[in-house]
Amino acid sequence: MQTPRRTPVAIAALAACSVLVLSACGGSGDTATPAAGGPVDLKVNLFGTFGYQELGLFEEYEKAHPGVTISYESTQDEDKYWPALQTRMASGAGVADVQGIEVSRIADVVANQPDQWTDLRDTPAADAIGRYIDWKEPAATTPDGAVLGLGTDIGPMGMCYRSDLLQQAGLPTDPTQLAAQMSTWDAYLALGETFKAKAPAGTAWADAAGGIYDAMTSQLAVKNYDKDGKLIFDSNPDLRSRFDTAAKAAQAGLTAKLEQFADPGWDQGFSSGSYATIACPSWMIGYIKGKAGDGGSGKWNITSLPGGAGGNWGGSYLAIPESSQHKTEAAELISWLTAPEQQARLFEKVGNFPSTKDGIAKVSGTTDPYFNNAPIGKIFSDSANAAPVQILGAQDGVIKNEVSQALLSVETAGVTMDAAWATAVNNVKNQAG
Repeated sequence: MQTPRRTPVAIAALAACSVLVLSACGGSGDTATPAAGGPVDLKVNLFGTFGYQELGLFEEYEKAHPGVTISYESTQDEDKYWPALQTRMASGAGVADVQGIEVSRIADVVANQPDQWTDLRDTPAADAIGRYIDWKEPAATTPDGAVLGLGTDIGPMGMCYRSDLLQQAGLPTDPTQLAAQMSTWDAYLALGETFKAKAPAGTAWADAAGGIYDAMTSQLAVKNYDKDGKLIFDSNPDLRSRFDTAAKAAQAGLTAKLEQFADPGWDQGFSSGSYATIACPSWMIGYIKGKAGDGGSGKWNITSLPGGAGGNWGGSYLAIPESSQHKTEAAELISWLTAPEQQARLFEKVGNFPSTKDGIAKVSGTTDPYFNNAPIGKIFSDSANAAPVQILGAQDGVIKNEVSQALLSVETAGVTMDAAWATAVNNVKNQAG
């Protein structure tokens, strides 16, 4: 492993651009391509819902490539997936041919683990590197030019809400009218107070204080690190003010006091109606469909995020560990999975918003009948266009987890916001330096 170094990565706002004509690894096609070196079992380990299994893409790829078998494993919680992967990599056993890397981890990979991952410039995936929006691949590129992952998606933000619950509380359900009444985060929380006064029994305004914080900070240009790679989490006033806003929402009883992705009650809330709104990156619309089921169709809708700006939460990469014995075949697979055609199909099926230029152009007019025919292509394209430049740091994942736990302590244990913030700062310093 190289000497650790912090390398900030500029994340540029998605800009309007012409559609590229891309030829590398496009659609599914009809021609079967046998595995060059004989039968190959490719192991793919991911987290959450990338959509490949759900859309049948692994099976489709196997049919088009006789001799290639894909063994797939997924861990729902990325916070469990990543430490387990680090343990496997350290032991040299159990690492797959393709591993997913969440965007909050990519700076750590680039800075501290470049020798453990395959430089895709030296593989059949090389032709795919240039097809992304301007900031996606640089985030996975080392200072000496090695490209360590192909982008899957990005996470432009919206606000998902239960139309039926808002209607019962006498609030507007039309997306445009609702957006006008919560154009700022203060207005969003004020509307939450109105909802609380008339809300159906057992229903909170928002799911979690941590989710509110993540959404607000997704709109900041500078978060945990400055442009020189210095950790400024404890001294950035924009972070502390947003932490206090989220904590006040919890103290006011506006949240359901649930931990996102970890609390079974959070999953159940999508169908049970334990919360009326949730800040949702594009990939979460597929998650909502899965958890709310058919009974949620027509109850959910989407509008723009408060705050007057777009945001980005999420977006991952597919990477090949250096230990893989099937780098060529793995590179061909990830190039196909992340091609514009597959990205567009994934957005329409599970909500993962494309990170390729051509993929974005393909989904701009997409609507979703599950969400009252919401123009999800436009909503999330607009959010991506309005997203600010951000800087990723090596310990962003650690910081996100500590803040989430601190806010949860305010919600569930009555810890004061000052004490919760102090705990988060102390834990971040102990882990991130």
